Amino acid sequence: MTTATLSHQPHKNKAFTSLLGFLLGMLGAHRFYLHGGKDAWGWLHLAALPASLALRQLLPDADWFYQLLPLTISALIGFLEALVLGLMPDEKWDARYNAGSGRLSDTGWPLAVLLVATLMLGAGVLIATMARLFDLLYTGGAYG
Repeated sequence: MTTATLSHQPHKNKAFTSLLGFLLGMLGAHRFYLHGGKDAWGWLHLAALPASLALRQLLPDADWFYQLLPLTISALIGFLEALVLGLMPDEKWDARYNAGSGRLSDTGWPLAVLLVATLMLGAGVLIATMARLFDLLYTGGAYG
């Protein structure tokens, strides 16, 4: 095998990475796509699911908001990572993730639409999370 064959890396698609962060960011799918199974942050995202299940089992009388809080925080971080990765310039993206692929990225409007949707949903989830948290902390859940 030649050195060119050994150094060839698969091309990482920026729009697909952002889509994974948008849809499955709470489980770290975008992290595993970029960095593989050895990514500690991806595993931390994935640990949010058993953490939420454990909270449900350990604290069955707790409000559902607290039981889902690990997944909610992981989802918010996934939305933020999708935005950061999607807004990265193509040249910087290729230098960081596609240095050995031999291809250049050329993202277009679909990524822009995805980033707008990510910002809208992520901001909505953040506002709803803060509102529910303040409701539970200050009124004991009187408004929901």
